[in-house]
Amino acid sequence: MGRRAEFRRRLERVLALGESVLEELAGEPLPPAAFERHLAFRWESGRGPGRLVPIEEPALFDLSELVGVESAVHELVNNTEQFTRGLPCNHVLLHGERGTGKSSAVRGLLGRFGPQGLRMLEVQKADLVHLPRVLEALRGASHRFVLFCDDLSFDAGEAKYRELKAALEGSLISPPENVRIYATSNRRHLLPETMADNRGAMLDADGELHMGEAVEEKLALSDRFGLVLGFYGFDQATYLEIVERTARKLGVRAEPAALRAAALRWALRHSSRSGRTARQFVDAFVGREQLDASQS
Repeated sequence: MGRRAEFRRRLERVLALGESVLEELAGEPLPPAAFERHLAFRWESGRGPGRLVPIEEPALFDLSELVGVESAVHELVNNTEQFTRGLPCNHVLLHGERGTGKSSAVRGLLGRFGPQGLRMLEVQKADLVHLPRVLEALRGASHRFVLFCDDLSFDAGEAKYRELKAALEGSLISPPENVRIYATSNRRHLLPETMADNRGAMLDADGELHMGEAVEEKLALSDRFGLVLGFYGFDQATYLEIVERTARKLGVRAEPAALRAAALRWALRHSSRSGRTARQFVDAFVGREQLDASQS
């Protein structure tokens, strides 16, 4: 009897472990109450096909702090308001120079529209192969979801972009009405462009220019985003405005002239006058200022 009891206990442990593994591989769906409690989620593929995982403390952003990109942010906000109200709207591609506020603009939408039912799901580029499953996981949910692909670009020969291309437009299965895809990228067309691509262009008998197949393929992806917004580099005046605004918020004590001079030296060393560079400078400047004050 002792051997049988021991065998039964081992078998029960093995079955329990197998059930746990199967649940992980199956990707158990979130209960509807999770969408009430949480604003943001991420897609976690793990060992199985993937699942939605809540983000306990999402990194939000105040849209009013974005300077120099007001026009693009205004269009983004309008499109998102249409989406949250159930009106016709577009998928969005935000492209431009690094550090100009593309990701911050998308994150800032949660604070603005979260109380109106907007939720955000972050999907990494590596998980785009699971995009059909991601969309089906959100289909029919009571909330509206921005599917966020940050810092998106594809190298030559990558095939993951085809799933995104089909999800935006071109598949027999229409994307859920309660989902829109927002992507940020440093590239306008998401795919690398080379001189060789242009060699495929040709003039027809009427003198009309026709793009080569390689160029057409690369344009086809970004063209599926109905709203394409450019975030461009700042001039010196805009850079200094961001510095001064951020410094006031953090309680800087230095004289404005000294602050501006230090900010320009910082930008010169970093070869950038972006919003990110301005915020990094202020963090360093205020930190040093407060450290000096505590030691005096």
